[in-house]
Amino acid sequence: QVQLVESGGGLVQAGGSLRLSCTASRIIFRINIMGWYRQAPGKQRELVAQVTRAGNTNYTDAVKGRFTISRDNAKNTVYLQMNSLKPEDTAVYYCGAGVGRDYDYWGQGTQVTVSS
Repeated sequence: QVQLVESGGGLVQAGGSLRLSCTASRIIFRINIMGWYRQAPGKQRELVAQVTRAGNTNYTDAVKGRFTISRDNAKNTVYLQMNSLKPEDTAVYYCGAGVGRDYDYWGQGTQVTVSS
């Protein structure tokens, strides 16, 4: 069973930055998609950003221009650089990974709290 280990969450003031990291516990041949979802209290989980093995990315409109997703294929690691954070970015952030176009594995989640 593959585990995804997340790190980098925490408490930050509005306008600040955080960097999330997520690493697969073992090397998986050709993980295709890796990404980040988030879930705020009382809301559904939503896609934040994702990146394919080929480097194609997409972002939800709310984070475009502020967040950057990147990955290190050799390390099966995905990063989320979050700048200009807003209180509405407060949520539990989940890392996901998949061999195809769907997500097969999920992390345990890391809390991001942005104070105003």
